[in-house]
Amino acid sequence: MQQASKPQWHPNHKRLLLSLLFLLGLTMSSFITLGGVRHESVSASEAKSVQAANSNSWKGASFPVENFQGYTSGFGYRRSATGGSGREFHRGLDMAAPDGSYIRNWWTGQVVEVSDNTLCGTSIKIQSGEWTHIYCHMKGHVEGGSSGRYFIDRTGGIQIWEGQQILVGARIGRVGMTGRTTGPHLHWGLKYADQYIDPATVLRAMYTDQGSAGNVSSNMQQRD
Repeated sequence: MQQASKPQWHPNHKRLLLSLLFLLGLTMSSFITLGGVRHESVSASEAKSVQAANSNSWKGASFPVENFQGYTSGFGYRRSATGGSGREFHRGLDMAAPDGSYIRNWWTGQVVEVSDNTLCGTSIKIQSGEWTHIYCHMKGHVEGGSSGRYFIDRTGGIQIWEGQQILVGARIGRVGMTGRTTGPHLHWGLKYADQYIDPATVLRAMYTDQGSAGNVSSNMQQRD
C-alpha cells in the first residue's frame, strides 16, 4: 500500500488565503442562532478555539485535503444538513473537493480509531498529543482480523491500521460520500484537550505561520 511523503505547503492549498474572509464569517456565525440569539456555549467554545489555535506553532502542519474547492459548512449552529426546519450543532468544518480527492494527515500522530458505522461515514481519528483530528465521509470501509482493525480503500491504494503512527502530510484516505452527506466533501473535526474547537481558527493560525499575502499571490498566479 502507498506510503506518502511529507508534502510542502502546495500552491493548490494556498486557496486558504482566498477563503480567509469566508472563514471569518463562519467563525462569527458561531455566535448567532438562526433567530439571532447568542448562545453562551458557542461563545465559550470559540474562546477555547482561539486559545488552542494560538498555543502552537503551525509551520509544519498540512492542509487536510487536495483539490480544495471551498468551505461549505462551518463550526457552530446550522440548519439541518438533510433539510427541515431543525437546527443542529456542527462540530467541524466541511471542505468541498472533487470525489476521490486525497485527504492528508494534518499533524503527525497515532490512529486511535477507524470506523464506518456512524453518521460520520468511513472515518479516521488521529491523536497528536492533546490534539485529536477527525476525518469523515471517506471512501473505503473498515475490516478486521487477528492483528486488529484497519481502514482500507483499495482503489485509492490506502490501508491504515488502528495504532499506526502517521506522518504529517501522509495521504490517509479519499473524499467520498459515506455516512450522512449531500455531496462529496471532507468533514474535518478538531479537539483540543478533549473539547471540540473551531478548525477555522487553526487554519487562520496556519496561514499566519506558513505564508504571506505576497507569497500566496505569486503561487496562485503560477498555478493559474
